[in-house]
Amino acid sequence: MRADRVTPGSQTSLREANRARIVSAVQQRGSLTQIELAGVTGLSPATISNIVKELTTAGVLHTAQSTRNGRRALQVTLARNLGLVAGIRFGMRSLSVALADASMRVLAEQRMPLAPDHRADAGLQRVAMLIREMMESVDADPSELLAVGVGVPAPVDIRTGQVVTVGMMRGWDGVHVDEILGAELDVPVTADNDSTLAAIAEARFGAGAGYDSVAYVRVSHGVGGGLVLGGRAVHGRSGVAGEIGHVSVDEHGPICRCGNRGCLEMLIGATSLLSMLPREAGHLTLADLVARALDGDAGSRRVVFDAGRHLGIALANLCNLVDPDVVVIGGTLAEAGEVLLEPLRTSLGQRIVATSRGPVEVVPSALGADAGVRGALAAALDQARMFGTLGVGS
Repeated sequence: MRADRVTPGSQTSLREANRARIVSAVQQRGSLTQIELAGVTGLSPATISNIVKELTTAGVLHTAQSTRNGRRALQVTLARNLGLVAGIRFGMRSLSVALADASMRVLAEQRMPLAPDHRADAGLQRVAMLIREMMESVDADPSELLAVGVGVPAPVDIRTGQVVTVGMMRGWDGVHVDEILGAELDVPVTADNDSTLAAIAEARFGAGAGYDSVAYVRVSHGVGGGLVLGGRAVHGRSGVAGEIGHVSVDEHGPICRCGNRGCLEMLIGATSLLSMLPREAGHLTLADLVARALDGDAGSRRVVFDAGRHLGIALANLCNLVDPDVVVIGGTLAEAGEVLLEPLRTSLGQRIVATSRGPVEVVPSALGADAGVRGALAAALDQARMFGTLGVGS
């Protein structure tokens, strides 16, 4: 028998592998047309069509007619009967919770403010209650919940789900997020830094899609960052990788909440930026500052300009170390657009190692305020697949 002859067994194995490739692509992207599936997986349109029909009949996939570029197309998603996942993002002063099906289609979501000194135990119990209420609102049985992803604005050891720093998030020091929420909901829970989750979301579904390496920076009340290299999030030894907000840029600067001196967050975090405005401007939020800058207010534009310049300096160090394909800027301050990005790119370009490929691309977030919770949903789906509860091949 010839060595390259395809046996019935190998044909079956190949088809199973192709099924898994298609399901994995849909799970990661949320929704694709059959043509897009062919491009992503490298399979022929005929193979895609046949397997999609087979998996739709089996209740694994769901298809619907749609229009792309003026032409009819068949949109492919995962079937809801595979189960639901929840994504949570705890901010310093806000909370976002979303419930989605296995194709990342959001079925219900809630956002609410948080007290600056909110504690982990009360916050996680509140989230568990919200998830139960959201499940009821979409007529879902509690058994349909497969996994939960949680993002918090502090470094997390993803092996244990523990917040590993002291003082970064008062009331959360040393908390095992996975254990507490897992016990409340009786499902697998995965916890991570919220900016790392946002980086995952931007790399899979947003401004970083199609790039091999993505650096994400969020500038809002605080400053956070995340890295995705080779398609995988980078956490480091203890979950601190990507914490650009706590890179020291002024050794004589003010003491930061992390205990270090002169961190980037102390220069471009919301409290610092708002303190630079004239007192007669009144009580303003970071969103107010951005709106005033976009409206042409000279003082506000200068504050945002300087923030972009400082951020560019810090990013130059990061880019010289990891050389990402693209830098994605998110958070409230990113809504200032080119008022922030132009000085950022100039400052960054002056300090990175020059190459024949030119400066690194810097782009605004495509997912905006949803990046963190979308990343939490993606992490929950990954967790469901790892535990084998999603009901599809890996």
